[in-house]
Amino acid sequence: MPVKNRFAELLPEITEWRRDLHENPEILFDTHRTSKVVADKLRAFGCDEVVEGIGRTGVVGVIKGKSSGSGKVIGLRADMDALPIHEQTGLDYASKTDGAMHACGHDGHTAMLLGAAKYLSETRNFDGTVVVIFQPAEEGGGGGKEMCDDGMMDRWNIQEVYGMHNWPGNPVGSFAIRPGAFFAATDVFTITLEGKGGHAAKPQEVIDTTLMAAHFVTSVQSIVSRNADPVKQIVVSVTSFETSSKAFNVIPQRVEIKGTVRTMAEDQRDLAERRIKDIAAGVCATFGGTADVEYQRGYPVMVNHEEQTDFAADVARSVSGSCDDAPLVMGGEDFAFMLEERPGAYILVGNGETAPVHHPEYNFTDEAIPAGCSWWAEIVEKRMPAA
Repeated sequence: MPVKNRFAELLPEITEWRRDLHENPEILFDTHRTSKVVADKLRAFGCDEVVEGIGRTGVVGVIKGKSSGSGKVIGLRADMDALPIHEQTGLDYASKTDGAMHACGHDGHTAMLLGAAKYLSETRNFDGTVVVIFQPAEEGGGGGKEMCDDGMMDRWNIQEVYGMHNWPGNPVGSFAIRPGAFFAATDVFTITLEGKGGHAAKPQEVIDTTLMAAHFVTSVQSIVSRNADPVKQIVVSVTSFETSSKAFNVIPQRVEIKGTVRTMAEDQRDLAERRIKDIAAGVCATFGGTADVEYQRGYPVMVNHEEQTDFAADVARSVSGSCDDAPLVMGGEDFAFMLEERPGAYILVGNGETAPVHHPEYNFTDEAIPAGCSWWAEIVEKRMPAA
């Protein structure tokens, strides 16, 4: 079955929802307006149950099929939060909140799942229960974990869970997926180097933290080039280098370095953490300073389950005619926490030739909405066919 005609009919309405969300972005867990909009629409659709405040500001809607003899329960998840980016699209519906922007398409994800929820509430042509999950704080806040920690999976007896993300560069409405490890584990580190500040004209009297930091930044790349197995994926990036002095003639007492580590395997994650600590200690031993190292583990590797991935790909082919093999992605995705609790799969839907995600000129492509909505609906109707 191709894109459902109902979603072609609903496209103007769903587009209006999406653009309203785009105009009013909210960051991390502060999705109060967005969550209310979602909850109000789910109630208007006639969902059997709507619960707010799961994972702080998450929303869950429950839709029962015409029959429930199968006892099956499927979760469908969309993320709601925006990014702390100043929008530069010039769109009529550009962000009205300075410094906040839907630069990753979560407005589109939310709108598509709302569209699917409206359709499923109208038709109920399935045997079982659908739980639609609207999650805050995907962009670094771990909202998915908080919803799971609130007991969401057990409370509604969710047995499988499915997620979707738009993908710039892929044709609009096309799909791509892969089984197994898909999105990377994402960790962050902060290194505070302490030395002895002083006058830039008297280097013999100081312990130069800038020199120490420069050696650390260079040396930390040896983790990838000389410590990690070259056939395994690992990225180490230093993203911030800040000294305690801004003067031209002062060697600073302190330098703070921040960065991120992306890995696809737990042994590489352990390796990176150990080597970052060792390199910081070695640099300090060489130059006479000290280092305080904070290494924080973030999202785990997102792993698609094989059976559910095969099924999700079949559904995608039924909607768009094909489903490509997706590449490994070194970005993080906190749907990983849900896939640790339940079997499921995560798929990419093409956004066309747009600016990349997290770019100030990015915009979700509304023409992708019917394909995305159809995929959600087909997941339900094919996985839990009506008796």
